[in-house]
Amino acid sequence: MDRVHNFSAGPCTLPASVIGELADELPNFEDTGMSLVEMSHRDAGYDRIHRETLDLLRSLCAVPDDMSILLLQGGATLQFAMVPLNLLGTDQGRAGHVVTGSWAKKALADAAKIGGTYTAWSGAEDGFVRMPTAAELTVEADTRYVHVTSNETIGGIRIPEFYDLDVPQVADMSSDYLTRPIPWERFDLVYGGAQKNIGPAGLTVVFIRNSVLEALPDDIPAYLHYRTHADADSLANTPPVFSIWATGKVLRWIESNGVIPAMEASAAERSAMVYDLIDDSDGFYRCPVDVGSRSHTNVVFRLRNEELEQPFLAEAATQGLVSLKGHRSVGGIRASIYNALPTESVTALTRFMGDFAAGNT
Repeated sequence: MDRVHNFSAGPCTLPASVIGELADELPNFEDTGMSLVEMSHRDAGYDRIHRETLDLLRSLCAVPDDMSILLLQGGATLQFAMVPLNLLGTDQGRAGHVVTGSWAKKALADAAKIGGTYTAWSGAEDGFVRMPTAAELTVEADTRYVHVTSNETIGGIRIPEFYDLDVPQVADMSSDYLTRPIPWERFDLVYGGAQKNIGPAGLTVVFIRNSVLEALPDDIPAYLHYRTHADADSLANTPPVFSIWATGKVLRWIESNGVIPAMEASAAERSAMVYDLIDDSDGFYRCPVDVGSRSHTNVVFRLRNEELEQPFLAEAATQGLVSLKGHRSVGGIRASIYNALPTESVTALTRFMGDFAAGNT
């Protein structure tokens, strides 16, 4: 079938080969006479897929042996509450939050309902157009961890280099999971939804240090307790079977296409194609983000004449370029360029942008 150029911020474009495999295998999984999503999650067939997905995550992300990997539901949004519930127990100190945009604000708001928090830095006054340097962060003495959002999907900004701090960090990496290496020694916990770079919606991947797991308080509701899931190999309840199955296939695709170094290089190259066109457009297009903080996965921009943005989106759709509308909270245009988006889609976008500018100058 003809596939559109899908720049959605999530759910994401999946590899066409993975879509094909899922379609072929779904009706009759491994000649069992039923689909995988109808099979018991205790069945040996699903158990193999579950553990292969965990093994692939550990291998591809170079996760150290002293960290556990959890496959959970609820999206990254649930982690805004689970993290402080688990890590800010009695007398464990406060959490410093680096407030860099919409998602970081939500994480702070939920954490503040549960434990002690403070703002280690905020970009609100400048309109969330850049990430801070480590030197700009205010890390107070009783800090249990510093929470960061590595890439703000809505604002189109990313932490260019992860911070090296004197306290552990917790990171929401929903929109740049598996697009860059993670310096694990700096983090006690990393989490993110799968639906942007590694699979369909419905799965959240959490990496947590084992020493942290062992020290967690016991007075946490069972499902919200990380140790519940770690002790059960993420099978404490029925897992998101389809999402885990599909994610495993995407991870295999990443493995066969050069692993994380290749994904990182591709993200930088493809996003640069759009940024270069913006910067060379003589102001017809403009990116509000500071150059050093520009996201490699979510390129946001405006047109000089904002009245042309709706015609831009409408005409783009006729060319098969879809899901380019900016988030409703900020407007404008947003091109999300995740792992599985073909380079041909980015080429088609930049060609269209050039033609649109030429026809409306």
